[in-house]
Amino acid sequence: MTIRSARWLILPAAAMSLSACGINSVPTKEEAAKAKWANVEAAYQRRADLIPNLVETAKGAAQIEQSTLEGVIQARASATQVKLSTDDLEDPAKVQAFQQAQGNVSSALGRLLVTVERYPDLKSQQRFADLMTQLEGTENRINISIQDYNAAVQDYNTTIRTFPDIIGAKIVHGADPMTPYKAVNPNAEQAPKVDFGS
Repeated sequence: MTIRSARWLILPAAAMSLSACGINSVPTKEEAAKAKWANVEAAYQRRADLIPNLVETAKGAAQIEQSTLEGVIQARASATQVKLSTDDLEDPAKVQAFQQAQGNVSSALGRLLVTVERYPDLKSQQRFADLMTQLEGTENRINISIQDYNAAVQDYNTTIRTFPDIIGAKIVHGADPMTPYKAVNPNAEQAPKVDFGS
């Protein structure tokens, strides 16, 4: 075997070893996590778009607590002001600010739903019932999108920390871990208390 033919054998072996070092897998998984984040944003945008219709329908259907409706409107307006780009996913403070804003909307919607339960005549309105169904579906979409995003972040973070992908992640891409989406409310695992007493 000559030196020239030995070079041709080394070239494919070197290419295969580089492909196993995260050169392709790291950016692929990073882009997958960013795409999942876009789905989270889309689900929140759907909710933001739906809330004004829900509020207008509730206003027209009955006289309910104005402060509750204003709280929903204000929370929605605040949540749409907090932007989080895919470049910010590595900054826990920015992710937490986004989560807090969305958590405020969820809290305001919870107060609205409890208020609605106190006014049964609202439930007889078909349009209102349809919007409530859409809102429930939207909340489910948000939950699924967050779970998908967190799974993609876990996959990406695991990839950039394990051998052999860590080589390409650190040397070639300078990869940093992404921040998963966490519950804003420290008591989020507890079911909300619904009281129809007063």
